[in-house]
Amino acid sequence: MGFIIFVIFLSLVLSLLFSKLKRGKLGQLAKMFRIASVVFAVSIFTYWFIKKSVVGIVNNSLSLQVINKLPQPLDFYVINTNNLDKNTPLETKHIGKIRPEYYRIEYLKMDKSDEYWIAGYLGKKNLVYFSQHSVPNKNMDQMIEVQNYINQSEKLSGIAKKEVDAYNYENMLMGIWVTLCFLLLFLNFVLLVRKK
Repeated sequence: MGFIIFVIFLSLVLSLLFSKLKRGKLGQLAKMFRIASVVFAVSIFTYWFIKKSVVGIVNNSLSLQVINKLPQPLDFYVINTNNLDKNTPLETKHIGKIRPEYYRIEYLKMDKSDEYWIAGYLGKKNLVYFSQHSVPNKNMDQMIEVQNYINQSEKLSGIAKKEVDAYNYENMLMGIWVTLCFLLLFLNFVLLVRKK
């Protein structure tokens, strides 16, 4: 999605520059390009937000239910390992902040893996829970109750922390690019509908 966001950003910047061209055939082509850029950006962002909003149920996926039994809300991440290719990065997902006595459900694609890790954060950087889980039967859904602060492996939790930091950094960068695109989209839209 990062490449598409960059293309949208470039097209919206060009559209903003083309807004100065108003006369003749070049002005008509510039206006058509501007309209196409705005429509393309709106349709891509609409599709992306609908896709992000829908529950991520995947065919042949494993349902993971994480229940927080601790007295404090924790921010949970699940990290799916890949057994087939060691060069492929681990797949990190943010389950969300879970309050005490509440749960969240995540769906994991386990066709290339038979193990996942769960990392729980108290605050932004304080890793207070880490557990490693194997999946002997991929047809059985998983339920994990987090009842105490535990770190099952210092080495693996260090890897998990790096993965979560990289995941959060990528999301922050994506948020900056999307915000810039929205600002440019708004400016382009205002310039298109503005009356002389």
